[in-house]
Amino acid sequence: MNEQQPELGRFLRARRAGVSPADLGLPAGQRIRRTPGLRREELAALAGVSIDYYIRLERGKETRPSPAVVEALGRALRLDAEELTYLREVVARAARGSTPSRPAASRAVRPTLKQILESVRPCPAYLLGRTNDMLATNPSGLYLTPGMADWPARKRNTIRYTFLHPQAHSLWPDWETKARNCVAHLRAVAGSDPDDPELAALVGELAVKSPEFSRMWERYDVRRVGNGRKTFLHPDVGTMTLSHEVMEVNQANGARIVVYSAEPGTPDHDAMVLLDMKGAGALDTAGGRDVSDAEAGLDAASERSAAADI
Repeated sequence: MNEQQPELGRFLRARRAGVSPADLGLPAGQRIRRTPGLRREELAALAGVSIDYYIRLERGKETRPSPAVVEALGRALRLDAEELTYLREVVARAARGSTPSRPAASRAVRPTLKQILESVRPCPAYLLGRTNDMLATNPSGLYLTPGMADWPARKRNTIRYTFLHPQAHSLWPDWETKARNCVAHLRAVAGSDPDDPELAALVGELAVKSPEFSRMWERYDVRRVGNGRKTFLHPDVGTMTLSHEVMEVNQANGARIVVYSAEPGTPDHDAMVLLDMKGAGALDTAGGRDVSDAEAGLDAASERSAAADI
C-alpha cells in the first residue's frame, strides 16, 4: 500500500478490501478479482457516487465529502458505529488541515487514584493512559502480565507488552484476537487524537519491531477496548479466567481504570488471590518500590510544570 496515500484513502481502501461482494448480494461476475473485497466501481455504485468521484476520494484529490456521502460510504462498507465515527473524524481532520504538534500529557497520578487501585486488592487493577501506558497499578495488576515488572516504568505499556514481550504469546490462549483488539483500540485513539505524540511514538516503534503489528495496523479495524472476560495461562498461578471492567476517569485526558475480578470461592478467585500474594512478596523483595513510578525518571520540577495531573 502506498504510504503517501492520504489517511482517508487508506481507510477506504482497507475497509473496501474487507467487504465480501457475496455479503452484499453482488453477482460474482466474469472478471477475475485481483484483490479481495469490493472493486472501486462496486463501492461507488453502492454509495451512490460516480466512480471518478470515488477514485478522487481514495487518491486524496477530494478531501471534503458531504455528510450524506460519508454516511452512504459507511452503509456501503457496513461500518459499525465506532468505525463510522472514525471515518467522520478522518474527514473532519482532512478538512481542517494540519494542526501544530503538542507536548505529551503529564504522567503524574492523583493519590486518590492510587488509593482506589490499592483498595480493590486482591483484584488486579491498573490505571492506563490513552495509549495503554501503565500509569499506576496494584501488585496483582503489575504481575498479571509476567515480565512487565522487569521493564522500566516508562516502558510499561500493555500493547507494547502484547507485541514485544517474549511471554505474551503464551499468556493468552487466543493471542491473535487479543492483539487485534489492541490495534483496533489504537486506531480508535488515532481517529480522535492523531497528533498525540505518545501515539505516534508507540505506533512507530511497534511497526518497526513487530511484523504482526504492521499487518494488523493496515486492516484499519476500529474498536474501543471495553468490558469482558479474559483467560490467562499464567506461569506462576496457573490458568484463570477473569472478568474485567473498564472505567473512564474524569478530567484525566482519556485515562481509564481496568479492574479484573472473579467469583469468590472459585478456582479463578483462588488463583487471583495467589497472584496478589506473589506480587506483594516480589515488591517486598525489591525493597517496597512504588510499582507505578519507581523508575519513571520524573523529577519534581517537571511534574510541577505539567499542565494537569491525572
